[in-house]
Amino acid sequence: MTAPGLRRFGGDATAVVLVLHGGQETSKARSHRLRPAYLRMLPFARDLRAAGHHAGLAVWALRNRYRGWNAPDLDPVADARWALDEIQRVHPGAPVVLVGHSMGGRVALHVAGDPAVAAVCALAPWTPENEAVDQLAGRTVLIAHGDRDTVTDPKLSYAYAVRAKEVTDAVCRFDVRDEGHAMLRRPREWRLLVRRFTLGVLGITEVDHIIASALAKPCPGGLGIPI
Repeated sequence: MTAPGLRRFGGDATAVVLVLHGGQETSKARSHRLRPAYLRMLPFARDLRAAGHHAGLAVWALRNRYRGWNAPDLDPVADARWALDEIQRVHPGAPVVLVGHSMGGRVALHVAGDPAVAAVCALAPWTPENEAVDQLAGRTVLIAHGDRDTVTDPKLSYAYAVRAKEVTDAVCRFDVRDEGHAMLRRPREWRLLVRRFTLGVLGITEVDHIIASALAKPCPGGLGIPI
C-alpha cells in the first residue's frame, strides 16, 4: 500500500514545523523524494531546524503519497492529517506550525483547524475562489506570493487573505517582488521570512517588527506588504 513519507530533522521537541510540498490538481502518480516540488521545501526544513534546534524545534518534511490534490479524495489533506497525528503521537502537546508551498499551502490552510496547529505559513498558495476560511479561527497566518507567479494567482491569495481576516485578526500577506512560483529568484528572502515568522510565532525569538506590524493592521492593511 502506498504510504506518505516523512523526513524528520531533530529528535525530542517542544515545538514542530510540518513542511508541505506542492503538486498538481489531478494525479495519482506517486510522489517521490527526487521530485522538485518536494526538494524545493528541504532548504526551508534545514534552515528552520538550524535556527531553532537550541529551543527544541523539530521539523518534519512530509512527502505525499500522490502528486495530485485529487478532489473529492483530497489525498494530500489526508496525508497532512496523518502527519499531524504522528506528530502528536511522538511529541504530545507540541504546538505545530505548518509551512506549505503551492498545493502544500492550500493543504496547510485546509488543515489549520487541527487543535495542535498554532500558525500557518503559506507560500504561493493555491487558493481557489470560495475556499473555506473558518478553520483559521484562532490561528496566526502569513501568506507570501511572488508578484510574477503565473501558476497560482497572487490576486486569489490576496482575496483569500481578506476573507481570512474576517475570521482571525492575525493575518498578514507579503508580495515578493520580481519572483515567480518556484521561489528561485530570491530564495534567501523566502527562507528569512519563513524563519522569522515561525520562530516568532512559537516564541523562540521576538516577533519580527515588520511581520508584527503587518499582523496588527486592520484590513486591507498588512495584506500587500512588499519584499
